[in-house]
Amino acid sequence: MTEITDTKAKLPAPIERFIVHWGEMGDRWGVNRSVAQIHALLYLADAPLTADDIAERLGMARSNVSVSLRELASPGLVRRVHVMGDRRDYFEAEADMFQMVRAIALARKAREIDPALSVLRATVGDAKTDPAVSANARKRLSAMLEFTETVDKSFNEIMALPAPTLLALMKMGGAIARFATRKKRPSRAA
Repeated sequence: MTEITDTKAKLPAPIERFIVHWGEMGDRWGVNRSVAQIHALLYLADAPLTADDIAERLGMARSNVSVSLRELASPGLVRRVHVMGDRRDYFEAEADMFQMVRAIALARKAREIDPALSVLRATVGDAKTDPAVSANARKRLSAMLEFTETVDKSFNEIMALPAPTLLALMKMGGAIARFATRKKRPSRAA
């Protein structure tokens, strides 16, 4: 872990550890490491920060911070706020965990699932009329499309649930699966 050497910008060790880790996680999710680190800093910040504050605390170029803030603002993970008597723009992260996770999930869906669905739909359509595509390949493509459409539908339904309902379902955990897979007992004769 690289430590920030500027004493003015020094972050507490647990905060720095989280920021570095969030950056690594972002990298694994296909998000630029700097973007994820800026998000982590703003999420843990006690007050909104300017782009200059962010650049100083994370040891990043101001231009990198500006580009990253625009990327974070697009899905609603970060928003611009104003401070009375100060002309500079300040930024804060979405603090509501459910809203943050929803924004991340929706962005990933747009980046990963939506293009896959588009390609699968076009491929299945083209495969139906192409005699060079075997029946087995058409069957597998159709199965993949059906599965991906089911995942997409389920995702959209889950995203539409109110946060308290979603939390209650998550806390039920395996009980939902046991309920869904339980076998009906034969009724007793009277």
